[in-house]
Amino acid sequence: MDLMLNKDQAAVQEAIEAIALDFSSSPSDFHGFALVSPELDKVLLENGFFEIATIPELGPVSAAVTVERLARLPYTAETALSMMLSHVLGEVERPIAVVDGLRPGRFVREAKTVIVVDDDRIGLCHPGPSEVEDRPDALYAYPMANLVSLDGVYWLSDAERDRIKTWLRIALANEMAGLLQGAIDATVAHLSIRKQFGRPLGAFQALRHRLAECTVLSEGVRWLAVKAAWSGDAGDAALAAYHAQDAATRVIYDVHQMSGAMGMTLEMDLHLWTYRMKALLSELGGRGGQAQAVGQHVFGV
Repeated sequence: MDLMLNKDQAAVQEAIEAIALDFSSSPSDFHGFALVSPELDKVLLENGFFEIATIPELGPVSAAVTVERLARLPYTAETALSMMLSHVLGEVERPIAVVDGLRPGRFVREAKTVIVVDDDRIGLCHPGPSEVEDRPDALYAYPMANLVSLDGVYWLSDAERDRIKTWLRIALANEMAGLLQGAIDATVAHLSIRKQFGRPLGAFQALRHRLAECTVLSEGVRWLAVKAAWSGDAGDAALAAYHAQDAATRVIYDVHQMSGAMGMTLEMDLHLWTYRMKALLSELGGRGGQAQAVGQHVFGV
């Protein structure tokens, strides 16, 4: 397995880094839950980044690394599904959303294509405005909405279902990897500034150890997610998604505790990553669903 980026993939990442500079900090007057950026979406669309998985020289690995980097930003846009599933879904309109039956999902209001997961079925639909219900009370850092009914869903074949579910897991893992690192970076910044007993909190060894453990978990998610994008294997995808959701539960707890009272307010940007992770924790059946998939695809049980 060779996960070194080729020349074209490295050039794409340089371009993404340049774009990320313009979206690396939140507005000083923002104190809400979801910091959605149509401008980021527009820049990515105009420069063809949503199609990179379909380009042979770039492929899903380049899309995966891009998704991870963008998820570290305080701003959010519908990137993961459009980038990671473009070579699977073919010519479908974006933005793309995924929902579990009639439960709320992220970017459903804006979505031109919705992937519906309903028990053991997966289907597609293209809802109109009257077929979507907004959920402004949802405490997640994404715009949330749900479908009113499943009447317009076109259910896919078993083979199509399995392939799409594999890439949904890969997209989830890569997005979670970026969110984990974003939350850790925000916590490190806070611990470097906040002082106690005349010293920055980050100077205390106990906090350093916990941050190191969080970083190990984050890096594990990142490499499993990239490997899954490289192989496209259902077992690799299940392992990556399971570790992503499992690691997130630990990291969310730790970074909020290390950030103290500030981490529980909207004055600090930490929620822009942790509240997004909370939305991802229940996707595709949550940890239980991924554990079953690991058993099926990795151990044959």
